[in-house]
Order: sequence, then structure tokens, then C-alpha cells
Amino acid sequence: MLVVVFVARQQGRHVPVIMEIKDSGSVVLTAYHSYTPSRIPIIEQSFVPEISSNHSPISRKSLPQCRRINRMLSNESLHPPMFSRSNSQASVDSTSMEDFWCEVESIKENSEQGQEEQTLLEVKAADEGELEAEWLQDVGLSTLISGAEEEDGQALLSTLTRTQAAAVQRRYNTYTQTMRKKNKHTVRDVRDIFGVNDSSKFIVRKSQFGLTEVGDLSLEDMKKIRNLSLIELTAFYDALGIELKRNRTERIKGRENGLFGVPLAILLENDQKKVPGIKVPLIFQKLLLKLEETGLETEGILRVPGSASRVKNLRQEIEIKFNEDTFDWDQVRNNDAAGLLKMFIRELPSPLFTVEYLPAFITLVEKVSKVKLQLQALHLLIMLLPDANRDTAKAFLQFLKKIVANEGKNKMNLWNVSMIVAPNIFIYKGKHANREEMQAAATTAHIVRLLIKYQDILWTVPSFLISQVRKMNEATMNNTKRQMMFDKGVRRLLRRKTMERERPERSETHIPEGVIRVYAPLHSKVSMAIQLNSQTKARDILARFHCENSHASSKNTEVQIQRLYEIGGNIGLHCLDPDAYMLDVYRANPQAEWVIKPKSS
Repeated sequence: MLVVVFVARQQGRHVPVIMEIKDSGSVVLTAYHSYTPSRIPIIEQSFVPEISSNHSPISRKSLPQCRRINRMLSNESLHPPMFSRSNSQASVDSTSMEDFWCEVESIKENSEQGQEEQTLLEVKAADEGELEAEWLQDVGLSTLISGAEEEDGQALLSTLTRTQAAAVQRRYNTYTQTMRKKNKHTVRDVRDIFGVNDSSKFIVRKSQFGLTEVGDLSLEDMKKIRNLSLIELTAFYDALGIELKRNRTERIKGRENGLFGVPLAILLENDQKKVPGIKVPLIFQKLLLKLEETGLETEGILRVPGSASRVKNLRQEIEIKFNEDTFDWDQVRNNDAAGLLKMFIRELPSPLFTVEYLPAFITLVEKVSKVKLQLQALHLLIMLLPDANRDTAKAFLQFLKKIVANEGKNKMNLWNVSMIVAPNIFIYKGKHANREEMQAAATTAHIVRLLIKYQDILWTVPSFLISQVRKMNEATMNNTKRQMMFDKGVRRLLRRKTMERERPERSETHIPEGVIRVYAPLHSKVSMAIQLNSQTKARDILARFHCENSHASSKNTEVQIQRLYEIGGNIGLHCLDPDAYMLDVYRANPQAEWVIKPKSS
């Protein structure tokens, strides 16, 4: 049982509010509180056991390399793993580790045969001062370095929690080389945004605003979410006493045309000329569709490799014929299609899951045993991904989830799939397996397992970050208004407007408190005033419009899913969850406009 003391502010007074929270194992995001630090369970030894150095050289030479490595990792003389498992699970993991290293060998063979172009990623460790400067720039606070006054930077600083502000202050102090030691961070309290229904399955708990997915916000607001996520992630690591390590990546310029080895941003730019608004490259979508239609039940899909020569020829043919829509997909065997899919991911000039903060998460997994803390960090890392990477990763993980769902026929369980996918995502081209990679093998596979199993959680934007974005936008608007007041011409205009408003005539468009006007430009009835109450949900408003337009012909609007959008005010654009309570949303943003339109796929 955990007793949490919140301090609520009422009319200038601080009133303690005591809550009892059962430790149900739920995944939570953190918030600041001011009592004694709790003891975070830290694993004494590495997540992956140390490799014994007293193996017999004769036995090593008598086995293939992938089996030798697997034997090294599963030998009884090794330190036992730090998490309890049944014997049957251990045997499954042992087999899967063999799958991991056999997949690594397959990747190397393809690379050595020249089937993949070597666009290598150079990873460098940054100097401390440079690292902190880049961190401040990434979170949108470069003004602290330049000294310039920017509204966005001031708005961001005004919305930070105390722990987030402490994380910023620490990085700024390091950058300015004051190196002043700060007081030790107090342990951060939990935010009750996740629930749990058993010890191993996590669910998302909806707030009164419903759930918001990463594609439900405007690009400008998602940029602010990234800035806040990096600050929150840094504060989270500070609270755990773990250094947030970051890689600096300098990559060789990838191809600017073609399909394989081309940056995702360039692929999308070309594809959007054909299909406006597309978020996942067409070639990647086609590979997934091919496997979903015919390969989900294929035994050993992803694990059993296709013919190397056929895959090479198919790749060359796709490069020539795909954009002309003349490639015959019926000729592609399922295992060859899986090989093409893995090849596409491996050959991306920048990895699908960017490598800047991957070492930090691997360190967390190795040192902290609680899955809920690992999942929290991974959730924030997902928020940091570029749009193209995140949308493509989402499509890929949804496909992997379907493979696991067909385990009874394809014999590929969650651990098998994780072991096969991990080296394609996290082992870079041109590198040879070494001791560090062997030790990180199970860790990277564990990351993939979390990505697949808990993906529904990972694509939701934490509600407290959305609240901070609203405050940032409000602060920016207030700063803009204050600056406008210094303009004499604007002041004269405002005086005239004030005089006009004081005239006895009242505007016919005046909307009473608690009433919103909803616009639906694609419906026969394009607008409607709706009185809100405490039980009104977004789905009720959608149903009201659907009922009003049921007698009218609107075939073009029924094909696409209609959603209610919150636009303007203190948010750029927000696609509302059908279960969002509208009176709460209205009170959070009374200046917004409300529009019903199709949800972009």
C-alpha cells in the first residue's frame, strides 16, 4: 500500500490531500511529490548473464557460430537470470536465442554477398558540453544558450513542473560549466493514467478527456509534445539516479531515389505526390499487405529465410516496376516477401527506432527490473520519434501483433518474433557480433517484446503532456496580446471595437454558456447548436448529426469514419475520443471551434 500526499491549492492556501494507492503493478507516468525517496528496485547484475570464460575450445569449434553463441548464453555455469521463469519458458528462450544469432548470421551473409548497400551509421559519443547544448536545442530551449527572447521558449518554461524544471536547470548548469551540485531530486509520484487488470497485462485508463493517439494532434502541437517528452524523460532518469546517455549520429547520405536504402522522409515526399496525406511509404504498405493476405499462417514466417538469389532478383525487379504498378506480386513467395520486408528495414539510412536514446533505454532495462518503469521510459521514447519513423513503426508493430495472434498455425510466439526482429532493427550494418552485442541481445529482444505487447499503450499521448501543451499555447497567446497592446494603432482599433460592443444591439451569433455550435460541412445539415451537460460525450454529438442526416443521401461521408475535432483556442487541432466528456473539454478550451469531419488514416 502506498500513501501519496498531494498538496492542493485553494484560495491561496495549500491543503494536503491524502490518497491510498494499491501497488497493482500498473504502468504509470510520474509527477513530483515531496516526501522521502522510495527504493527503486535495481538489478544487482546485468540483465543478460556474464559469459563464462572457461569454455572448451574444442566444443566451440565443433558447433556453428550461432549455436556456439547460444550455448555460451544458456550454459548452466552462467549466473542465473534475475527474473523467475519456469523451466519450459527457459527452454523456449534458449531456442529463441539461437533464432536471434542465426538471424544475425543470415544478415551477415547477405551483407558479405553484396546484396545490401552499405549505408553505415556512425555513432559518436558527444562531449558533455555539446551534449547538453544539443539537449536544450532538442527540447525547444535554445534561447537559454543564445540569449534571444522567444515566445515559444518562455511559454515552455512557464508550463514545466518542478521536477521538469530541475532537469532543465541541471542541463543548463552543466552547459554553462558552473557544475554546481544541486539538491538530490526527490522521488517522483505517480500519475494515475494507466490501470491494470492483472499482474502482467496493462490497460489504459481513460480520463474525462478520453484517449489521444499520436495522430490526433496537429504537427505543431506534436512538436511541443516531443520537447516536453524529452524533458520528462530526463527528469525521470534523474529521479532513478540513471544517466540519460545519448548518441550523436552522423550518417552517410542515403539514396535519393528508388525504394530500398532511401530515407523515410524522401519516400513519403515522393508517395504523397500520388496519394496526398499518406503516412507510411507505399512499398512498405504493399509488403505488409502481401504478408497479411497470404503469409500470416505460414509456419516459421520471418524465421525461415527465403532464397537469397530470389530475394535479390525480386528487389531489383521491384525497384524498376513498382512505381509503374507493373510488378506481379503473385510470384512472390511468403518467405521471400518476409525477407524483402526485413531488408527494407535494415537498409534504412537512419534506423526505424532512432539510436540517439537507445543506449539509455538499454541501460534502464539492465538496471531496473520493474516492467512498468521500463514501459514508461519506452512510452516517452516513442513520443520522441520523428513522425515518419513513428507512423511506419506503428504499421510494422501492428503487423507483428497479427503474426503472434496466429501462433497456433505459424508456430511463431511473441518471444520468437521478438528474437527475429531485434537484430534487424538494432544491429547496424557493417558491424560484427561482439561481446557487448551478445550481452545486449536479450535486452534488445525484450524491448521488441514490449513494443509488440504494449503497443496500444505506447501510441497514446499522456494527458498531462496535452495539458502542458494547452498551457504553452495559452502563454504564447497572452504574450502576443501583451505585445499588441504596445502598438498605438492596435490600441486605437481596440478602443473602436470596445465602443461598438457597448452599443445596445446584440449579436445574433451569441452562444450561451455551455452551448457549443458544431459544424459538419460534409453533412446536409452543416451546423447545430448543442447544449452540453455532464454526461454528453463526443459520440452523442456524432450520433445526433447522423440521426439528423439519416434521411439525406450522404454516401460520400459514410465511407469514411467521422470524428469530432476541437480546433483553435489553446490547441492547434485535436481529434476527440468518442468517449470524451464534452463539458470537460469545453471548459478546458472554451474558445475552440467544433467540427465534424473524416478522420485521416
